Amino acid sequence: MPKKNPKESISKSQEPILVDFYADWCGPCQTMNPIIEEVLEELGGRIKLLKLNVDKNPQLSQQFGVRSIPHYILFKKGKILWRKGGIITKRDLEKALKGFV
Repeated sequence: MPKKNPKESISKSQEPILVDFYADWCGPCQTMNPIIEEVLEELGGRIKLLKLNVDKNPQLSQQFGVRSIPHYILFKKGKILWRKGGIITKRDLEKALKGFV
């Protein structure tokens, strides 16, 4: 993803963009990293990834109602297509995202 304002990336993305709300100190977030990357790679790059550190972006986290991490929201042109909080299995993540590519 090009280095842009995260809010701009979310609102202007023509393709689906998965926003991963995380924190460096969050163990479950670290557990999910390889799973997310693997699923997005298997989907052929048709969904972009934007990692958003909640400690560095508290306003955006609050704006989208993120109260716990990890938390994932799939956007397209600024509209929320799907969201899920907590740890999710690779199978469930694939199943959820395949419907949007």
